[in-house]
Amino acid sequence: MTERLEWFSAVTGVDLIAHGTVSDADTIRDTAVAQPLIVAAGLLTASQLTPIPAIAADVVAGHSVGEFTAAALAGVLSPEQALVLVRERGRAMAAAGAVTPTGMSAVLGGDPDEVASALAGHGLTAANANGGGQVVAAGTLEQLAALAAAPPAKTRVIPLQVAGAFHTHHMAPAVATMVRLASGVRAADPAVRLLSNADGGSVLDGSSALTRLVRQISNPVRWDSCSRTMADLGVTGMIELSPGGTLAGLAKRGLRSVKAVALKTPDDLDAARSLITEHSSTSVEIDSELELDLDLDADAGPWGASA
Repeated sequence: MTERLEWFSAVTGVDLIAHGTVSDADTIRDTAVAQPLIVAAGLLTASQLTPIPAIAADVVAGHSVGEFTAAALAGVLSPEQALVLVRERGRAMAAAGAVTPTGMSAVLGGDPDEVASALAGHGLTAANANGGGQVVAAGTLEQLAALAAAPPAKTRVIPLQVAGAFHTHHMAPAVATMVRLASGVRAADPAVRLLSNADGGSVLDGSSALTRLVRQISNPVRWDSCSRTMADLGVTGMIELSPGGTLAGLAKRGLRSVKAVALKTPDDLDAARSLITEHSSTSVEIDSELELDLDLDADAGPWGASA
């Protein structure tokens, strides 16, 4: 794994080994560092389960930057293409975030309609609709402060340590940058069912996958829609790749019949491998956030059916 991570560091021009072991929280919080580190962690974790890209999964989905990990695992992008695009994505989003002081806050609980109304009233965007009673609001720091001062009933508002209002119109300059770069990338069609954050639908070809990856930078993440699609497909097991925890937690609230394993440390690998063995077909999640979903219906085949 060390050699692979050294290669990923060379590809990105980012010392992923140092940032994954000794760098402090402020350094890792830098979007230009965090994004390649997250994708590299997901790819490395997946390689310890099954060879990339032939992962024993019926469905692959990623949350936010995890969509690039998912695209690589589905064969749409090579690991190197995914990492280079993510490096540039992180830089472009950091630059866009520096234009106006913006941020994000998690809103937990409350009535969904009341939460939506409160966000609209403050001029905020529901940048992540995660399901399970969790919405992430994004906008200017003043707008977020106003929300925290007058939160919707029965909610908790938790500021997130991020560098900007991701997945909102504030990221438009980053989209323009990525459109130019992506035009030079050849993407393959998915070899496994790949879900999109845009609407939870299946992505049918490489060109559409790449276009959606770029557009998603300034559009809300609909993880709730991805979860509904998994439920409709009959997913029974799920592995969340490193850095794991968030998506498995959401699954426990929104997909209660699905067995989920989050890969947080090497000690979790055996449980993930056992889950793959137990489910003849399997799905895996990749945290931002990425997800590979284990097991659809029994007659779906090793990669599931397309829709």
